[in-house]
Amino acid sequence: METADEDRLAAALEHGTTVLHANASTMTNSDSCHDWTGDGHEEQPFVTDKKENDLSGYERNLYLYHEESEEGRPRVATLVSSLANYSATVQAPTDPDAPDKPKSSPKLGTLAGVYFPCMQNIFGVILFIRMTWIIGTAGVVQGFCIITMCCTCTMLTAISMSAIATNGVVPAGGPYFMISRNLGPEFGGAIGLLFFIGTTFAASMYIVGGIEILVNYIAPQIALFGDPAKDPEVLYNNLRLYGTALLAIMGIVVFIGVKPVSKAAPLVLLCVILSIISIYVGIGLNWNGSDKLWMCLLGNRLLSQEHSGNCTKEEGSALWNLYCKYQDELVEGVTTIGANLTSRAVKCDPYFLSHNTSLVPGIRGLASGVFMENLGAWHLGEGQVVARTMNPVDIETLDQPTYNQVLADISTTFTLLVGIYFPSVTGIMAGCNRSGDLADAQRSIPIGTIGAILTTSFVYISAVFLFGASFDGLLMRDKFGQSVGGSLVVANLAWPNEWVILIGSFMATTGAGLQSLISAPRLLYAISKDNLVPMLNPFSTLSASGEPTRALMLTLAICQFGVLLGNVDILAPLLSMFFLMLYGFINLACALQTLLRTPNWRPRFKYYHWSLSFIGASLCVAVMFMSSWIYALIAIVLASIIYKYIEYRGAEKEWGDGISGLALSAARFSLLRLEEGPPHIKNWRPQILTLCKMNAYHTPKQRKLLALASQLKAGKGLAVASSILQGDIALCTEEATTARQNLRKAMDDEKVKGFANVLVAKDVGQGIVHLIQSTGLGGLKPNTVIFGWPNSWRQSIEEDRSWRVFVDAIHTAAANKMALIVPKGIASFPDSNEKIYGHIDVWWVVHDGGLLMLLPFLLRQHRTWRHCKMRLFTVAQLEDNSIQMKKDLKTSLYNLRIDAEVEVVEMMDSDISAYTYERTLVMEQRNQMLKEMQFNKRDPSGVSAVQAVVDQHRHNVKVRFQDETAVQHQPEAESVKEVKVEQLAESAAAVTPSGDALPAGDNSAQKNTVVIPTVSVEAPPPSPTSSERVEQQHPIPVAKSKKETLQEPDVENVRRMHTAVKLNEVIMQRSHDAKLVVLNLPSPPKQNRQGGGSNYMEFLEVLTEGLDRVLMVKGCGREVVTIYS
Repeated sequence: METADEDRLAAALEHGTTVLHANASTMTNSDSCHDWTGDGHEEQPFVTDKKENDLSGYERNLYLYHEESEEGRPRVATLVSSLANYSATVQAPTDPDAPDKPKSSPKLGTLAGVYFPCMQNIFGVILFIRMTWIIGTAGVVQGFCIITMCCTCTMLTAISMSAIATNGVVPAGGPYFMISRNLGPEFGGAIGLLFFIGTTFAASMYIVGGIEILVNYIAPQIALFGDPAKDPEVLYNNLRLYGTALLAIMGIVVFIGVKPVSKAAPLVLLCVILSIISIYVGIGLNWNGSDKLWMCLLGNRLLSQEHSGNCTKEEGSALWNLYCKYQDELVEGVTTIGANLTSRAVKCDPYFLSHNTSLVPGIRGLASGVFMENLGAWHLGEGQVVARTMNPVDIETLDQPTYNQVLADISTTFTLLVGIYFPSVTGIMAGCNRSGDLADAQRSIPIGTIGAILTTSFVYISAVFLFGASFDGLLMRDKFGQSVGGSLVVANLAWPNEWVILIGSFMATTGAGLQSLISAPRLLYAISKDNLVPMLNPFSTLSASGEPTRALMLTLAICQFGVLLGNVDILAPLLSMFFLMLYGFINLACALQTLLRTPNWRPRFKYYHWSLSFIGASLCVAVMFMSSWIYALIAIVLASIIYKYIEYRGAEKEWGDGISGLALSAARFSLLRLEEGPPHIKNWRPQILTLCKMNAYHTPKQRKLLALASQLKAGKGLAVASSILQGDIALCTEEATTARQNLRKAMDDEKVKGFANVLVAKDVGQGIVHLIQSTGLGGLKPNTVIFGWPNSWRQSIEEDRSWRVFVDAIHTAAANKMALIVPKGIASFPDSNEKIYGHIDVWWVVHDGGLLMLLPFLLRQHRTWRHCKMRLFTVAQLEDNSIQMKKDLKTSLYNLRIDAEVEVVEMMDSDISAYTYERTLVMEQRNQMLKEMQFNKRDPSGVSAVQAVVDQHRHNVKVRFQDETAVQHQPEAESVKEVKVEQLAESAAAVTPSGDALPAGDNSAQKNTVVIPTVSVEAPPPSPTSSERVEQQHPIPVAKSKKETLQEPDVENVRRMHTAVKLNEVIMQRSHDAKLVVLNLPSPPKQNRQGGGSNYMEFLEVLTEGLDRVLMVKGCGREVVTIYS
């Protein structure tokens, strides 16, 4: 068959054709399984399977990427179609059984979708009921500054918003979406909720403003509780009562649906536009002023039209009867008023007697030159009289009755007027909120929004000059039009009559209120849907008609609270804070994204710059504090509380926001700064790398290592927990992910603030070496390694012994100038929620940088060890002056500001005991035999010998510092071990653990076997008694013969063992009751020393024998504590 295939291939090549097949190995059965088409000629140049005709174009032409298709990746056409047809609108719940309806594509353009809605939201109540009062009080110059500053603020915000809105699709929630996706969930949730409150209070302001127009100007006869013109509280109570009723009606309208409001929106906007046009026409028609509107003045004081009569001081006139009162007694010869010799005494107001009355026109016209009179500011205090001058005699009442004089109801300042006016320039987000309904949002939002701002700004700025040049300043400062019969000031300019303004302004305010009541619930729905604030989750549901009904109920409740305030002048600065915070953060988001230059920042709107956004953000903050520093602080505190709440509740959202990018840039900057040099001693703190071992379920085996790291860190500095998985990274990806998640969870449980990392390596030892070398970045690298003690180091006799991994880790840490902390007996270490009382004993044997003294100090910062006292022990030799040494040590600790008891332990010179010599000999014998068995690993008999060592590695030896009863109850596997090794018959007289020869009766049975003890972690050989130590002052000689295979112990090993035994005895004597013992970790032998690693482990076992909790510390070779501040 193979020959036939080769012939076919050769024939095809001979005709200059190509044979296509998916797998060459499948061609062997092609004759029987497939019908081939094509003969290799020009008409059919390819030899293919008939089933190829049934394959799709992707399978035929892009089969090279077949693996990507199997992984679930979408095709390019599918992805492009989904992106092109993405809908950003809020989708209502649909019936799955209902027939499919054809989807209508968005049809709104720039005018209907953005420009007109923005204008309708910007033109509101302030334009009609407060604009003239603001200009009259602030003057033309300050009024122009107020309006220019506010319009500039919104223009800069619109530029920033256009850049953000054209950088991608903005779904429901508009401004909230832009903040949260660019500054993070915490900022987004905080500012979004404040914007929701601001939008709700805006509805309250529009409702109260509409009722003010209704009660004061349209139907004053419906007023309750008295005359609103005489008592402001009566007016405010009427606003509260009728405002509640209007809110209920508007709530029902919104509850029914958005469609009626949307259909009525063009009519409302038309009325607003006609009202503004009628004002301009009226200004032109009254070029020379108007004689239809007159004001009565008493001296320089403005009087209310009520009780003014014909504005004369004649006896019996309305003003005379108001300002003068007859006395009850008769006075002869008094001719104060009349010519009668006998008349009634009259008492008049002093200001009335000393000043005359006059009539002045309210509308003086552009040709009158009144513009120059209105340039300056006329700020009054509460209760002062509206007058022609600012002389105290004119504006101060001096505790006299005010009669019908027009008074200022609030104290005004430039900053207060900014806060009152600013809501009239809000509403620029209307187009952004409708982005899902626009045919081309990327084009319509910038053009429509900026066009609407330019149009409204032109109207506002022109109104400053036209009103200042047409109205008398007294009339403009009369907030409620009392001097002209309680009519709306701006309505007196309208053509053909004032009802055009009254109806248009009322519809404008109610329409803007409806728009706010529609927008606020959808904003709350978008926030609650993101699950940032758990208590708002109930508002993340829609009704059957797709309306956020629950959110609407909460909106109406908050709006009712604003209505009960009942004063536009209070509501306007309050909601200004919320809008200004939103605008400020939109500018901040644009500036941040521009400066970070993230690859995803690709807005279609190109006319922006980070400096403009920064100026806009700064201007928003300035306007906030200018308007009302109290409200500004309240808004900032509310935002901070919400921010911390969302952060505390764990807003686990990753939206690629700018704050994350800013953190990355800040981290990069800090890392580059840290790279300039090593940290100063004062800034040194342990940056811990904790090496954790995983069990079979990929969870940390010794979680108390993480608890120890948490207690050392106390939430400060860098902490990295790492683990090694042995295997191939291509095959262990899921296991590594699971292990990393479990390690992260364990860190959270132990309150370790840091990073979790899992490395997959084919060799555990090399993996640890790689972790120690490569963990960290730049100057932010771990400088301390926590490595668990290998409890089973004796049981590992394979090539990669656990003790070898341990020793290699110590060498690697030392080579990388890193400190090493080895906890022994980690299972007995306390959890982070426990409290330990007692002593922490530090055994200072050698100085390697001061870490030995610093660690107890750090541990005592944690509540677990806070109640422990520190004791410092140091070892002195005969040639040392122990008294002076103790004195110097106390002085050093005092200068280091470390509280500790000091003890100097004198170690007397003594000869090496028999026990030391014997234990060293046993250690070397064991290492020698294991080494010999390694040569026979490939031999089956050698493998059996190795297995025999493992199986029979037990013997009965009592542990030092342990009761015999405890040993009797200890399991055999944990208490004793022994090694039986086949030896020569001549070695039958080898030394036993007790130093005696084997009994004669046992020689025959033990002829070919020598029992050589070894020590487990839990059960080292017994220590000689004190009497034995006195008798054994010299090493026991061992007879040497030519046939002896076990050599005399190495002198250096004997000395090391002697040090370990003596130190252990001293430590046990002084620190047997200590809760933690901290001592120097001896340096391991060089890597080229034969058998040094296992001997080193044995030395450490002897050194820490009988101690429950031990921290062996090896410094990094540099000073980490200093006496300087």
